Order: sequence, then C-alpha cells, then structure tokens
Amino acid sequence: MFSKATEYALRATIFIAQKGTEDNKIGIGEISKAIDSPPSFTAKILQALRKNNKIIRSVSGPNGGFYMTEKTRKLPVRAILEAMGENEMLDKCVLGLAKCSETKPCPMHSKYKIIKEQLIELFETITIQHLADDIKNGDVFINNKK
Repeated sequence: MFSKATEYALRATIFIAQKGTEDNKIGIGEISKAIDSPPSFTAKILQALRKNNKIIRSVSGPNGGFYMTEKTRKLPVRAILEAMGENEMLDKCVLGLAKCSETKPCPMHSKYKIIKEQLIELFETITIQHLADDIKNGDVFINNKK
C-alpha cells in the first residue's frame, strides 16, 4: 500500500514515540535494528520526518539521538504520510486514473470509495501515541523478529 520508505517511517515513528524522550534520545543504530531497516536508509527516513513536519526531533553529539515531544506524539498517523509525501495516496483513484470522480467513475470507484473513506478516518483519528501504547502493552509488534 505504501512505499518501503513510508513503511519504515511509520515503524520508526512508533518506536521513537514509545522509547524516545528529551531525556532519553535514541540513536540511529537502535532505531534501525528495532524496525529492521538498514542504518543509512533509516537516516534518510528520519531526516524526512525531522524536516518536513517536525514529527521527530534530534540532537547531535555524544548524548544525541532522536525523540518526540508530547505534542508530536498526539499527531495523527496521517502526519507521517504527509511528511513522506504519500498523503495523496489516500485521494487517488485505485486504478490510477487522473479523472476518476463521482460523475466519471472507474470500475472500482464505488466499491473502493467506502474503503478509502475508512482509511482516511483511520489515519486521521489514530495518533502516533495510540500505536506506541499498543507496542508497550505487548499486543502488537513493529518488526518481523520473534
């Protein structure tokens, strides 16, 4: 559904929300290991999350690393999609037609419209903190390790 970079961005943000605070910053090595992403790729993703919507913050130096504020933890998951440039995915035609609309629908339009509305609602109502809390509770996971 999303690019690999966005999948990793979602995982990284959830991990940082779970573990990273201003007093406890997390390094790229720990993040990349936790989300099963190569460190160099993780660094690029974290840069996008830091620059675009300031979802995450970073500090350089020996005690540096990445963290999130209480305010950014309350952002909806859609903010991550926006930071990664994939927000438009929720507005596009499922078949990729440029002029798909209510008046000129594609064959999937009416069926996908319901699903798309549910996806938009999900990404706009679920916060990053909700997902981080689920990880803390041990109910879900963000990597393929056992």
